Amino acid sequence: MKFNRVYAFILFIVFCSFCIAQKTELQNFPAGYTPEEVGNRIAYHFVDAKHGFWGGNTKYISYHEVCAWNGAIMFGRAAGDKKIVDLMRDRFEPLFGEEKEFLPIKNHVDLNMFGSLPLMLYQVYKDERYKEMGLSYADTQWELPKDAKESQKRLARNGYTWQTRMWIDDMYMITIVQAWAYRVTGDRKYIDRAAHEMVKYLDELQRPNGLFYHAPDVPYYWGRGNGWMAVGLTEVLKVLPKDSPYYKRIMKGYRKMMKSLLKYRNEEGIWNQLVDQPDFWTETSGSGMFTYAFICGVKEGWLPAKTYGPAARKAWMAMIPYINNNNDVREVCVGTNKKAEFDYYLDRPRVAGDYHGQAPYLWCAAALLE
Repeated sequence: MKFNRVYAFILFIVFCSFCIAQKTELQNFPAGYTPEEVGNRIAYHFVDAKHGFWGGNTKYISYHEVCAWNGAIMFGRAAGDKKIVDLMRDRFEPLFGEEKEFLPIKNHVDLNMFGSLPLMLYQVYKDERYKEMGLSYADTQWELPKDAKESQKRLARNGYTWQTRMWIDDMYMITIVQAWAYRVTGDRKYIDRAAHEMVKYLDELQRPNGLFYHAPDVPYYWGRGNGWMAVGLTEVLKVLPKDSPYYKRIMKGYRKMMKSLLKYRNEEGIWNQLVDQPDFWTETSGSGMFTYAFICGVKEGWLPAKTYGPAARKAWMAMIPYINNNNDVREVCVGTNKKAEFDYYLDRPRVAGDYHGQAPYLWCAAALLE
């Protein structure tokens, strides 16, 4: 009995130390750097922003707008700001009517991920229209089209989505809609197939240093591409039941990546356009994604708070000066195809206000407040 009391006391002290480490590093930010201030700046800036369309001249709402939209909802909920969440609902309502033509078709990973947005709204408002729409995107990601190629049929026979293309971007685009479908339905098929897909990408694309090639034929560690993988791993682990046969493998891949990211931080405490290239420029969208993965890892207990808490704090503090007076995040790499050329990544244009950059800042603000 005495041993049990001593053991319980030790566990209590360890738990308290963990909580104190979290509080010290992931709270009490100086003025101008608090997640409330930063989240408000970017979320309310998004309210009246124009739609971002996929593929340049196409009419479908793009994945990067969806990411920012989701981020504003996440922030509003974490901050207890019902107004911003309601404004995000109001922005969505025209998609049931006069803006219906902007709804993405369901034939590509970048387009199907749209379903995560109505599913997130469903969790807030319980409007069946959101659920029906969101699940249609989640389900069609695994339903073979009538004109499916033999390679796509082979993927389906092995339990993978026919939209598999082995770009690391996919590990957010696929997993985010499936994870949200699982959240709102409780149906294990959604998170199980997302986890099954994630393991395939881990096995084929993660390198010994913990990072990921952009694609099997593109041996470069592109920042935002690795960022998509980092947040994809994070979002899966947040909801994947621990009894899943994929849980340990995914956690191993996540921790391996996080350890590598500690090593490749630049002098500011964030990351470059090519993660392993110290002479490249600081890129903010990937940096925001890595920071989000760090914050969640500390808060969920997946990562040691004493190591990753200070790293997450330093990264967040380094990110904020990249927001300009118009509340646009600077130094964001534009939308990027894969290409097996070093200079292609070095020379990518840098912009301000792109949703690729706005979104991760909102995710981080939300994660810090949760």
